[in-house]
Amino acid sequence: MAASNRSTRATRIDEAEDVSGEPSEETPERRTAVVDAAMHAQRLDRALVALAPEFSRTHLQGLVSAGHVAVDGVPVRQPARKLRAGERLEVLLVPTEESRAFRAEPLPLAIVFEDDDLLVVDKPAGLVVHPAAGHWTGTLLNGLLAHVPGAAALPRGGIVHRLDKDTSGLMVVGKTAAATLALTRAIAARAVRREYIAIAHGTVASPGFTIDAPIGRDPRSRVRMAVLASGRAARTDVRRLASAHGCTAIACRLQTGRTHQIRVHLSSRGHPLVADALYGGFPALGLDRQALHATGLSFAHPTSGLTMAFDSDPPADLRAALAALGVSSATR
Repeated sequence: MAASNRSTRATRIDEAEDVSGEPSEETPERRTAVVDAAMHAQRLDRALVALAPEFSRTHLQGLVSAGHVAVDGVPVRQPARKLRAGERLEVLLVPTEESRAFRAEPLPLAIVFEDDDLLVVDKPAGLVVHPAAGHWTGTLLNGLLAHVPGAAALPRGGIVHRLDKDTSGLMVVGKTAAATLALTRAIAARAVRREYIAIAHGTVASPGFTIDAPIGRDPRSRVRMAVLASGRAARTDVRRLASAHGCTAIACRLQTGRTHQIRVHLSSRGHPLVADALYGGFPALGLDRQALHATGLSFAHPTSGLTMAFDSDPPADLRAALAALGVSSATR
């Protein structure tokens, strides 16, 4: 039923009502209506679409299943439940997770440098950088919104490049519009040096090589990327550090910054990262997350022009795996 017809289908009683008597940003709106003759014998979820057209039918069905909808004061959990004229509907319009995603959340951030223009963080494995399906809260962006005054007005909260959820290491974030723009342009111009350390399956024979292969969305799986002729240019410089136990420790330098670039490039050469199940890896050397760490970051400061250079030791799990291959900080 069209949303514009809702007044002929159900008579709304309360536009906004909550337990405190006053609407607030944190208290979900409560709407009520009486089923009229035109809505008699129709599905509950269809009536809710008419009552709250700003929400998707899927979200409204979820509210029913979660117990946020009542008919004549009794919670109803069946979206297909047929209505009868004269029944009173009541729905608590709990916001979608996505609508609540871009909120400030005080989070512990491992900040290795900060000034008025930017900050450099050492992201732990497991921390999602930007809100997305399945991870609408508790992300790096949420933490930045709480830490940086004015971050909400910046594109992506000042985030100019990302690390995958299970990749650890260094990231630079802008704190002003000018700094964010300058850093974004520097990355596009390949003027930001980003170095990684990784462990791949198999024995990498060459001491050093470059993988120059375009990357695009895998046509067989929307969650994967792949080397595709139609993809965007991607280039990774690779240097072998040590091989043992059927694995190879490698240092990588990004020349471009495509999604999953190192993971895709190495997998395309038959060397998926250890524990990277998405691209063919499996746990080894005590690692159960992809063996990838952003260990080096350097760039020109967007205001002073001075060269800023930072290094990060791998976290304990990856450090132990590297030690098993005979790689220490001195040999990297």
